[in-house]
Amino acid sequence: MSPRLLFWVPAVLRLVFLLCGSALAWSLFGPISGLGVALGIMTVMVGLQLYYLYQLGNWLDDPQKVRLPDGWGAWTDIFSKLYRLRRADDKNKAELTEWLARFRQAMHLLPDGVAIMDDVLFLEWCNPAAERHLGLMLGRDKGMRVTNLIRSPDFIDYVILGRYEQPLTLALRERKLIVQIIPFENRRQILVTHDATESVRIEMMRRDFIANASHELRTPLTVINGFLEIASLQPNLGPETRMSHLSLMSEQGRRMQNLVEDMLTLTRLESIDYPVRPEQVNIAVMLDQILQESQALSSGRHIITLTVDGPDIHGGPDELRSAFSNLVSNAVRYTPVSGEINLLWRVIGGQPEFVVRDNGIGISPEHLSRLTERFYRVDKSRSRETQGTGLGLAIVKHVLMRHQAALIIESERGAGSVFKAQFPASVIIVNDMA
Repeated sequence: MSPRLLFWVPAVLRLVFLLCGSALAWSLFGPISGLGVALGIMTVMVGLQLYYLYQLGNWLDDPQKVRLPDGWGAWTDIFSKLYRLRRADDKNKAELTEWLARFRQAMHLLPDGVAIMDDVLFLEWCNPAAERHLGLMLGRDKGMRVTNLIRSPDFIDYVILGRYEQPLTLALRERKLIVQIIPFENRRQILVTHDATESVRIEMMRRDFIANASHELRTPLTVINGFLEIASLQPNLGPETRMSHLSLMSEQGRRMQNLVEDMLTLTRLESIDYPVRPEQVNIAVMLDQILQESQALSSGRHIITLTVDGPDIHGGPDELRSAFSNLVSNAVRYTPVSGEINLLWRVIGGQPEFVVRDNGIGISPEHLSRLTERFYRVDKSRSRETQGTGLGLAIVKHVLMRHQAALIIESERGAGSVFKAQFPASVIIVNDMA
């Protein structure tokens, strides 16, 4: 049955009932009684309609607290439809609330900053990333003009020009930000920020690496090519001069070979296709071999001691040997003659660590954070004398990262240095602790 019939059929039946009742009273008790009955029925029906209208008004004032009555007659269908509409509205509201919560959670987790502004750049909302990037606080800055909050001439010029097709690279709060305004709707704009500080740093490191590698390779190649040119132009050089040239070329060739091998080692350590293959590492045997190598490198110029007071561990033997050897050889190279170098394997707080302590030249605080960068040298002239490649500590850092270990450096200029390779407790071979 159509909705219109559902409304009119009960209405017609009620009218027929009213007429029949009035006619029956008229015939039995006279016209006055008939009119009285008709008036009474009409009064009851009007009162009932007014009551349901009153209930409907109360419900419309507060649909959440007031319950719809069951109704009578056509009101039953009306209240039923209103109830279904309210249920559908509650469902839509719940879904909208859930989607809004998901959106806010996604915006909170987003690494890029997002700020929503009106058409005159008053802040309406921003996520935590935008707060970090731009120095905003939503609770404090909501409703304020963004150009008053971000006091950067470049940003203000970007806003004034209104050329939002291209992003703006902005130096703000010691960070490099890529900022872009995106208009949407009629009276809204989105300010998107991307922190490019790390990308810029990596790009600078890449350029420095290429430049430094080229420089490091150019020096030995220049020496070798120079002596080869001399040999070709002066075939009658004396034996002593020729042997001196050959010795220098061999030395530069070894230096270049060491540099290339270290670069290949770094590339391999950074590759995801070259995972660590852990096995039991006999620490005592490994460190004893490293001690002998360091004594050969020192040629008796230093006092080198070794103490092993810890367990064997799981790890990549070749990688760990390379890392430990680099730490020890650095200590030998940068410790003056008659200096002391102490090698120690121990367990502190349940964590095994390899410690290299020397009383060498030490390192100033401003250099400590950059020591593991490729080709970074505290003293370039001294680095040339020690024949280092400038990649040793970078190799150490990557080896330890692959073993979930950390490199801790403590040093003071003129007071020596302490290098600690600290491993997690999980690498300890428990059986050897008994």
